[in-house]
Amino acid sequence: MAIDTSTGACSVALFGADGEVIAERHEIIGRGHAEKLVPMIEDVLDHHLPSQILVGVGPGSFTGIRVGIAAAQGLAIGWGVPVHGLSSLALIAASACDSEHHGGKVAAVMNGGHGELFIQTFSSPATKPLGEHVSLAPSVAARQIDAPLVLGPAAETLVEERQAGQAIVCHPRAAHALLLPHALRTMPLRPLYGRAPDAKPKAA
Repeated sequence: MAIDTSTGACSVALFGADGEVIAERHEIIGRGHAEKLVPMIEDVLDHHLPSQILVGVGPGSFTGIRVGIAAAQGLAIGWGVPVHGLSSLALIAASACDSEHHGGKVAAVMNGGHGELFIQTFSSPATKPLGEHVSLAPSVAARQIDAPLVLGPAAETLVEERQAGQAIVCHPRAAHALLLPHALRTMPLRPLYGRAPDAKPKAA
């Protein structure tokens, strides 16, 4: 089973033994992941017991990421199954497989803090990262990110700023989890927030 709650989407998918998607719930809800996630998981499972859990660890919404990880950890303990982290930006990049894109460089973009964008560039269709994720102001991102296809909740922001490229607005979709390279779906189970916290400890 795969879960992602890093953006305004709440997304859950259940896979069969051969990797096929046998059930999925994917809704754009904005807020309220804590209330929505467990009923969606129950709907998808329909009395099945997953052999492992994959959960989006970010970057993205601080609250959403924590909700997803906490739910995955609790279920993994209750079921006695392993749980691993997923790259939420890679899930966005994997959405290129649903478009008419035929390969090349793609950028996954979501809203970050203080008006910045969380961005990572990937090769497609392999969803191989071409660098680490970054947090950039749109004007800076427009100068640095040259991928012709831009996907994600903030795709239009970057393309409009850049005045070039194709934007596809989409959210991380749990059903794409098994399209990710092994390293991007076996990540440490800790939040990947995308930027340093605003609050800093006082100097001693």
